[in-house]
Amino acid sequence: MADVKRYDNYIDGQWVGADRYQPNINPSDLSDVIGEYAQAGAAQVEQAVAAARRAFPAWSTSGIQARADALEKVGLEILARREELGALLAREEGKTLPEAIGEVARAGNIFKFFAGECLRQTGETLQSVRPGVGVEVTREPLGVVGLITPWNFPIAIPAWKIAPALAYGNCVVIKPADLVPGCAWAIAEIISRAGFPAGVFNLVMGRGREVGEAMVHAKDVDAVSFTGSVAVGRGIAQACVARGAKVQLEMGGKNPQIVLDDADLNVAVEICTQSAFYSTGQRCTASSRLIVTEGIYERFVEAMVERIGKIRVGPALEQGVDVGPVVSEAQLEQDLRYIALGKEEGARLACGGERVACGTEGYFLAPTLFVDSHANMRISREEIFGPVANIVRVKDYDEALAMANDTEFGLSAGLCTTSLKYANHFKRHAQAGMVMINLPTAGVDYHVPFGGRKGSSYGPREQGRYAQEFYTTVKTTYIG
Repeated sequence: MADVKRYDNYIDGQWVGADRYQPNINPSDLSDVIGEYAQAGAAQVEQAVAAARRAFPAWSTSGIQARADALEKVGLEILARREELGALLAREEGKTLPEAIGEVARAGNIFKFFAGECLRQTGETLQSVRPGVGVEVTREPLGVVGLITPWNFPIAIPAWKIAPALAYGNCVVIKPADLVPGCAWAIAEIISRAGFPAGVFNLVMGRGREVGEAMVHAKDVDAVSFTGSVAVGRGIAQACVARGAKVQLEMGGKNPQIVLDDADLNVAVEICTQSAFYSTGQRCTASSRLIVTEGIYERFVEAMVERIGKIRVGPALEQGVDVGPVVSEAQLEQDLRYIALGKEEGARLACGGERVACGTEGYFLAPTLFVDSHANMRISREEIFGPVANIVRVKDYDEALAMANDTEFGLSAGLCTTSLKYANHFKRHAQAGMVMINLPTAGVDYHVPFGGRKGSSYGPREQGRYAQEFYTTVKTTYIG
């Protein structure tokens, strides 16, 4: 692989090499090496954190117009290069090209949104209970923020962490997922030319157990924002709380999608197909748990099997493909284990369940649907994170709602119905951070809060104006 390009870490305004580099492999075509990406160690994390700490005093008190201009420049370049960056995303993560381009556009718009937020930061002026004393409530940046991002949204999630962190005056050290460093590197390269002072933004690529661990335990990292697995997130929370650092976690989901008897069958089938299988089911908001009332159950199952049969699986860059590959061999093996488990538990395999040959060597898996399953099966309770869904039959809305809420997670929940009564009841009583009525559980806007309840999330919400809750701290000033 002598002719494969190498990509370095970005520390204190400089591109810095490493002792080790790891190939970034296309899951649609294992012979396609996108590049070799530097593997940082604890020493480079320490250098990046020190650089961010040095840059913080000047950056945190800098003019808001300079911040806004720099963020706007990043957003505009991402949008201008959406097709190029979308192709990169599709190659390294496996989303279809249209989905990948859409994700890139979202990342660009996130930077543009937070460019505007630089100019919209507000405070409060209050009267004190003491005569002649005034009170001001303002927000200030936290300091150095460590960002740890997942592989399933390799440009959108880095964007929605980086942009608010910088907009509110923090300095950043980011570690992208080891599987998909390419998109984060591309953002870093754009940021390197956008006018940010040295040390304000730093990229350290590498394994979580080395780079992530060093970041989480670094005494000069004032806050950590993490998106990933429940187990890792809980460990990060313990480490941050132990040393008094602020922490924000977005973790797993087992999102329910309810279909009631009165639902429009065609609409419900398309919603459930989108929720469960698009993006290869590799979204924390995906719904692999379809809860269907008995009056529509048989018709729904028949229609779902027919609709799934029309899904085209193939290489992410190929025109007309609906679902690309699973991201990695390890993820594919996990999906196949759950498929085997569903059979062992007694669920009926209605379609899919096997690998698909697509002309290139890749991690292709047929969209898989189990029916006649039960709420206590592991496939009904555990996050699979692949194109695998199961349908559970229930008597009525009340049983459906109880089953939807019977989970340790609470990220997204959906309802298909034509009843305003049930829609209004569900949006109040669904135990989830985001509720979708007659829409897929996956698919959110960039300017509104994102996050869940129970085991899905911890700490303030991400995205939109609510991001300031995490990336700033409140100061109360009394003036006599």
